[in-house]
Amino acid sequence: MPFDLGVTARLTAECRDPGGTLTNAATAAVTVTLPDGTTAAPAVTNPPEVTGKYLADYITEQPGRHTVRWVFTGPAHAYTDVLDVRPEESPAILSLRDAKDHLNISQAVHDEDDEVRFWNNAATTAVEYFIGPVVPRTVVEDHAVGETLALALRRPPVLELLTVAPLLDGGTSYDVDRLNVDNPVGIVTRKDGGVLRGPLRVTYRAGRLIVAENISGADRIILQHLWATQRPTRSGGLPGARDDFLVTEPIPGLGYAIPNRAVQLLNPDDQGPGIA
Repeated sequence: MPFDLGVTARLTAECRDPGGTLTNAATAAVTVTLPDGTTAAPAVTNPPEVTGKYLADYITEQPGRHTVRWVFTGPAHAYTDVLDVRPEESPAILSLRDAKDHLNISQAVHDEDDEVRFWNNAATTAVEYFIGPVVPRTVVEDHAVGETLALALRRPPVLELLTVAPLLDGGTSYDVDRLNVDNPVGIVTRKDGGVLRGPLRVTYRAGRLIVAENISGADRIILQHLWATQRPTRSGGLPGARDDFLVTEPIPGLGYAIPNRAVQLLNPDDQGPGIA
């Protein structure tokens, strides 16, 4: 499961001899390759407290996918893994508390918190597929336009236009105070009616400051559906929910991942797919 930015991630690996038996190595090292290509080499406990089972603690510094490479000598052994780090901004519509309440999981029980967060984030992605960004985030887009009277941003609704800068040397930069933005649909125009000359890089904030109940309700339905399909024999389901999931009709582009009743709740806010 992904780690939060700034936490200590405990990295683990096993060293085995050619016969598959756990054994202590003469040397052990781990290299973490960060999303920007830089590397870190956290200290490894060697010899380990348990034969052949090594660990290292790494403090996460960047969001995104990391590669973790373990190399042992004496015997020669290696292991490659990945480590995902969440961005600082929350990627979920529901808080962990709200998600656990909806799944009938006690707040005093934390064994499944990481998995709840994973499916909670997945539910948000499904909602945003239909109605565009809900959780506020900064978006950077390149638009390969020549001259245009209106520029259509790809991830509405738009909260705030931050910068409109040229992609080519000598191009035109635009003061956002001199631009209009149709926030719900993301259309940018000049207030004086003139043309926008590109190509341009546009930076803006997208999402919603107020999450309507139909959106949060649809998110809860999707979360429950995803959670229940992973646990057909476990507790945590809502009364009567199982039959609803079984009769779900396929949604174009998403198959059986989304219950129809969630899509129906989202219809008033549907602006088309919001995630590329």
